[in-house]
Amino acid sequence: MSPEQIVSIVMFVILFVIVIGGVHLAFALMFIGLFFGLIFQGASFLPMAILQTFDVMESEVLIAVPLFVFMGTILEKSGISEKVYQSLYEWFGPVRGGLAIATIITCTIFAACTGVIAATVTAMTLIAIPSMLKRKYDKGLACGVVCAGGSLGILIPPSVMLVMYGPMANLSVAKLFAAALFPGLLLSFLYLLYIGVICLIDPKVAPAIPPEERPPYDWKLVKKSAYIMVPTVVLIVAVLGSIMAGIASPTEASGVGALCALLLAAMYHELNFKNVKESAYASLIVSSMVFFIIIGAGIFNAVFLYLGGGTLVANLLIGLPFGKWFVLFVMMFILFIGGFFISWQALLFIVVPVFLPVVVKLQFDQLWFGMLVCVNLQMSFLTPPFAYAIFFLKGSAPPEITTWDIYRGVVPFVILQAVGLFICVVYPDIILWLPRVTLGGGGR
Repeated sequence: MSPEQIVSIVMFVILFVIVIGGVHLAFALMFIGLFFGLIFQGASFLPMAILQTFDVMESEVLIAVPLFVFMGTILEKSGISEKVYQSLYEWFGPVRGGLAIATIITCTIFAACTGVIAATVTAMTLIAIPSMLKRKYDKGLACGVVCAGGSLGILIPPSVMLVMYGPMANLSVAKLFAAALFPGLLLSFLYLLYIGVICLIDPKVAPAIPPEERPPYDWKLVKKSAYIMVPTVVLIVAVLGSIMAGIASPTEASGVGALCALLLAAMYHELNFKNVKESAYASLIVSSMVFFIIIGAGIFNAVFLYLGGGTLVANLLIGLPFGKWFVLFVMMFILFIGGFFISWQALLFIVVPVFLPVVVKLQFDQLWFGMLVCVNLQMSFLTPPFAYAIFFLKGSAPPEITTWDIYRGVVPFVILQAVGLFICVVYPDIILWLPRVTLGGGGR
């Protein structure tokens, strides 16, 4: 190991320590990258750092980030998520675990309408948790359902994670969107299956709504549900369908989605200046955070690779015994453990670029590997201490919900996510079939 490679490892250690200490990831990346870049490359490093900023701001693909965030925030601010949940609540309430089932289905629908999880988790905490507690649901199950269901938004397209992953890995975002659909639906199905099984074992965990509170199943209920659900489904088809049919790029589809969200809000008489202003502000905050992280990661990675850190890690991984599948397991395990301590953005932009040369060397399909990474990183939203979904739920939950309730509730869903990841490894066509038939091929 050369002195430069030792320094590259020191960079990672310093990054880990100061991020754990509370420094924002983007600024930690920038500071460490600039500090070591100036030491080892001198003043010539500054123009490279400036060009990295321009490359990010000129990226056409990344325009989709603020537009998809705006689309999801408009839907959340206008109360459409509450309407969809109420409709599903009326249909599934009479079933054991029906409210939990309605929560998962609502989260799955809104995962396909927004690329971030904050809005979904917060909205479902405010809407679904009180309903489930009122019906004597187990607190852990209620919390786990909201955290896991809300986190689907980072995987099911249009996902901000996929929009960020595409340019970083030099993959088509449209293919990533197509590849992510079935893994996301697989996780949703596993959650529903778990709810059904646990209710069968112990009906007291999630009892059905009493008969006197159940709405009548009549034509009026059908029309009411159609009025709420059909426009939302049309929005999803307009965005994802146009991308997978090759009619529009993800950037163009994000504009269509933002416009359709505004029209949908107007249809439900929820389009007003306050909602638009708050949605625009939220989009600005999220997009700024994303762009700063991408810029900082680019600067950090440039120095890390210059010092030979990438070569060092690649050689260590390729030199592992037991063949390429064990190497894949080690990479997935590193991402999983890393998710306990640092954010998914750090893992996506710092760790994954180091893994990509190894993926090429071992001849894994890059699109397939990318989706394994995204499914894996979804677990980081549920694994403390840096678990965003837990933070969002705890900040919005009723006072009777304790941190212990949340932790014990998310554990089964983390296990289910690991099962979903394993299934995607064993059956790669879950990822690769849809991109192959709609967009003509898997990864590079």
